[in-house]
Amino acid sequence: MASNRSQWKTLLLLVGLAPSILAGPSIAQPQAEAAATIETWSGQVWHSADGGSEQDLLAKLESITQADPRAAEYLQKSIEEFKAHLAKREQKRAESIEKASAELDEFLAKGDDPIALSEALRVGNELEMLMPSRDEFLSQPRVVQLVNTSERVARDAADKGDWLIASELYARLDLLFENEDRYKDERRDLDMRLIQISTYSPRTFAEMRNNRRVAAGEEPFPEYNPIGDSWETKLANVRMLTVLQAITRTYNHVDDIPLSNVLISGLDAVETLAKTPELAGVFTGLADEKARAAFLVEIDAIRARLVDRAQPVTRHDIYNVADSLLRANATTVAIPDSALAHEFGNGAMGALDPYSQIIWPDELARFERATRGEFVGVGISIQMDEAQNIMVVTPLEGSPAQRAGVRPDDLIKKVNGQSTVGFTLDQAVDVITGPKGTSVTLTIERRDENDQPTSVDFDLVRQVIELPTVKGWEKTGVGDDDWNWFVDPEAGLGYIRLTGFSEKTTAEFDRAVRAMRVQGLNGLVLDLRFNPGGLLDQAVEIASRFVNNGLIVRTEDGAGRTRDQQSARRVPDAVNLSDIPVVVLINEGSASASEIVSGAIQAHAEEGKIRALLVGRRSFGKGSVQNVFPIPGDENTLMKLTTQYYKLRTNHMIHRRPGATEWGISPDLTVDMLPDQEMEALLLRRDADVLPMDQDGKVIANADRPDPDRLLDEGMDLQLQAAVILLQSQEAPAVVSRMSQNAGG
Repeated sequence: MASNRSQWKTLLLLVGLAPSILAGPSIAQPQAEAAATIETWSGQVWHSADGGSEQDLLAKLESITQADPRAAEYLQKSIEEFKAHLAKREQKRAESIEKASAELDEFLAKGDDPIALSEALRVGNELEMLMPSRDEFLSQPRVVQLVNTSERVARDAADKGDWLIASELYARLDLLFENEDRYKDERRDLDMRLIQISTYSPRTFAEMRNNRRVAAGEEPFPEYNPIGDSWETKLANVRMLTVLQAITRTYNHVDDIPLSNVLISGLDAVETLAKTPELAGVFTGLADEKARAAFLVEIDAIRARLVDRAQPVTRHDIYNVADSLLRANATTVAIPDSALAHEFGNGAMGALDPYSQIIWPDELARFERATRGEFVGVGISIQMDEAQNIMVVTPLEGSPAQRAGVRPDDLIKKVNGQSTVGFTLDQAVDVITGPKGTSVTLTIERRDENDQPTSVDFDLVRQVIELPTVKGWEKTGVGDDDWNWFVDPEAGLGYIRLTGFSEKTTAEFDRAVRAMRVQGLNGLVLDLRFNPGGLLDQAVEIASRFVNNGLIVRTEDGAGRTRDQQSARRVPDAVNLSDIPVVVLINEGSASASEIVSGAIQAHAEEGKIRALLVGRRSFGKGSVQNVFPIPGDENTLMKLTTQYYKLRTNHMIHRRPGATEWGISPDLTVDMLPDQEMEALLLRRDADVLPMDQDGKVIANADRPDPDRLLDEGMDLQLQAAVILLQSQEAPAVVSRMSQNAGG
């Protein structure tokens, strides 16, 4: 990028050295013709990306020499790099296919071995993403053999009670056929059982995972650590009455699921609990085979009455079912009421859709953190390293951890003197976070200048940590707004990455745009990739920054009736981006609110109201409305229920419903990135956003950290590169105009 801009500056200088040659009436008309030609070419480039292919775009870009040699000079390096990086991707694709194909054959040669089959399915999924034709790949005899053998082995594993490997096989089969829901029921049942084991007998679950790891020839995990992982504590405030109140609200579900189905699904979950041998050590009544059998007979009887019922289920019936279940439990296996209610409630919500749920007291803080964009803690992002240590990915800007000198790659060995060995990530989060103003001591292990491990204690006070959702191209300081917002400063091309839609997203977005306007904003890349969504009102506000008027999104109930309409909101002092070209980046990780924004921008662009294009891959397809209800009499529990579906201005439904072949938002220009490229780009982007801090929490000047320009210069992010070159093509006429003005000066 830098050298490209240098070429442009050099060209301006060279033109300016000979003004007498270019000046005068004799060249006025040719200049006008050149300007018209480059304007035409610029429009054709934009049009080639609207429904065209990568090669269509490249071909039109390369025709620039016919439009204007000065513009060709300006864009030459960008075009050559884009072409080279596309070719490099295809070469890498061919190499990856060859390598993965050999791996697949190697694993298939091991026959019915479950672990080998699981690895074969993993490789098969990689190949499916790499191959140009999904159907041709799935029809290969070896793939058909893999699928059939894996299905049989998965069934056998489930029959034998080997839940983990059965779940693993079905999950990878489901991923291979993700558009068909062929293994939906098997996955749901196994996932439910494993979640129950991990909830009530986490030590058993840890042993299952460890055995699986050892069987694969890997190093065992550390021994399970029970600190902060008690189901009795987590479920202390769970009551059946709360569950019944939630079930009575399910009549508002968008798909009008019968209450009998909801209740039967709840009974199925309790039956799964009773039929899981690993839980007999926790709920001792399940170890009594006679009592357990009697309990299962009672569940069957309650379920049969619901199945045979001719009339719709009433509120009274809901309470009768719960009362029968509680009485049957009390006289047989005596599972604690809180656990019974928890599983009955989870099972009941499972009959609805993946997004409807009861938000239990122990989940409330995480839910509020996701929607409010803040939480109480010390301000660190953590993950597991390969040795299962709790590792700091990054301290958040301005947080207690950052100010104290916690650094990326630090290992958290103790919390308040208690070892973290054997922790899960959820355990670590639970013990590190806590009420505002309280203290926590983290014992950190890091390497010194001699690469020797040293231990440091950090005494930190928990505070409200804000999670900014608006990020720029390159971090320049510790503040949330300290960004270089330009991916190409000389051309005036801005870059904004939205990581979610929280209460403060629009305010943060406006500040960023105003900062760019001051410096001269000519085009914008809006990066919505891996954005899971968030608040609807924020999505509408952001879309309104690009769209001056008209419908943004509307909602429909299950009968197709419009329930709500959200139109563009032009408020005083709001930024307006309808006057510049915009490229929006989306991919499979763009969901919900990010799909509303990208879909609204695309719809208005198709009508010619704004100049915008979508680049990347088809989005996730989560376009349903979840209303969050308080549950009467229980201030610590909420209910999230899907009540409507979103539809765009074009009447297109975003949501992926069962059996659907179309969903989500399809880009105007599809640009592929290989799985390895996506991972490399994500890691570089994450690490580049972190400013290295010293022990005193001050920024280390001139410290080594990744350069985000590598995403473009090395072809790591082809989707971003396509967006930038598209915007550069739109700036080309202005560049030629400035050159002409300088030449005539």
